[in-house]
Order: sequence, then structure tokens, then C-alpha cells
Amino acid sequence: MTAPQVPYAGIATRAVALAIDAAVAQVIVFCGGAVLALVGSLVTDVRLDTLAKILAAVAWVAVVGFYFVVFWSTAGQTPGMRLMALRVMTGGGVHPGVTRSVVRAVGLALAIIPLFAGFIPVLFDRRRRGLHDMLAGTVVLYAGEEPPPALAPAAAPLLGDVQPSR
Repeated sequence: MTAPQVPYAGIATRAVALAIDAAVAQVIVFCGGAVLALVGSLVTDVRLDTLAKILAAVAWVAVVGFYFVVFWSTAGQTPGMRLMALRVMTGGGVHPGVTRSVVRAVGLALAIIPLFAGFIPVLFDRRRRGLHDMLAGTVVLYAGEEPPPALAPAAAPLLGDVQPSR
């Protein structure tokens, strides 16, 4: 007798998807920065002083945050998640809205900062949720799988959650 398949994504699959997404987001930031540097060099003498470094850091955070929030709230998966056949869902069985995606993005940053310690719960939680999933009330599933009704997270809908079409 074989054990039933668990529809929740594990840490290795999620790590590969996150690495792909981080690389894609970094390429977007790099290309945007290269264009701005080129335009700046044509207009004036570009110097990286403290203000420029702070603005670059803020721009990086904005682009990376926007990348994750847009993909989670519109498609329920990022390009990296799509390549790894993963999707993120709320307890209601829909992909998260903008508000929940913003909470999840902030939670992702908090999970990464202490040496990725926010991902340790994925190893022990029965729904394989990390800190960011717990904060946002989401789960990550293999694409095409539905969460068992007994294990679906009981998360209240947040403003902006996408409702399923009927």
C-alpha cells in the first residue's frame, strides 16, 4: 500500500523556484540600472554617492517586491514557481490578492533575513508552510493538486483576494 501523495510543495522544490525568481528579478534590476546609468552618463557625470546608493537599494526593493506581488496576485505563481509546477493559494482555494501578496512578500523578506530560518517550519509543518505562508494565510501546492479539505488553512479573506470564477 502506498502513502497518499501530499499536494503541498517541499522545501527543495520551493528553494529552486525562489532561486529562479531571484535570478530573474536581479536581471530585471540590472537591466533597468544599466539603462539608467547609460542615460545618466549621456546627460551628466555619474557618481555613486551615498544618496545614489540609497536610491539604488530602494529601487531594488521596489522592483523585487513588485515582481513577487504582481505574479502572486495575478497568476498565483511566479515564473520560477511555474517552472517547478507550483502555485500559491489561500485557504479559500484561490490565489492571493494584492494585500495578501504584499504581506507574503514582507514575510518572505523576514524569512530570508535570519539565514533563511523562516523556512525551517516547512520541514515540520503538516502543510509545509514557511513564515511568509503563515503570516499571509497561504499554502504552496504542486500545480493541479487541491489541498485536502481537512488540511486547508482557515484563513480569513483579505481585501483584494481574487475570488474563483464560476
